[in-house]
Amino acid sequence: VQLQASGGGLVQDGGSLRLSCAASERTSSSYAVGWFRQAPGKEREFVATISWSGGRRYYADSVKGRFTISRFNAENTVYLQMNSLKPEDTAVYYCAAKESRDTTLVVTSPMRYDYWGQGTQVTVSS
Repeated sequence: VQLQASGGGLVQDGGSLRLSCAASERTSSSYAVGWFRQAPGKEREFVATISWSGGRRYYADSVKGRFTISRFNAENTVYLQMNSLKPEDTAVYYCAAKESRDTTLVVTSPMRYDYWGQGTQVTVSS
């Protein structure tokens, strides 16, 4: 599965962006999707994850209440709606997929993911 992340850009403090993660093809298996980010000089950190069913979602404390993850399996796409953006949200954002028969699986550890997108830059100016 190839993942394509898009939607990044430059936005002012308090602004919004919506990131998209599109899978190149449908797979016969279900998969959880996660968003991660990496700022210069920092380690990659977890942002949000959603189960295949969409019924389970989990967020990092730093984005809870501001970011919303959603998915449309018919379109092989997962979204990350980011509101009330702050300069500290500036990073390259990556999406990742973890294949699993468990349609309720959510995964926060980057080590457990099978596939990664190429990343999209988000810059929030103060």
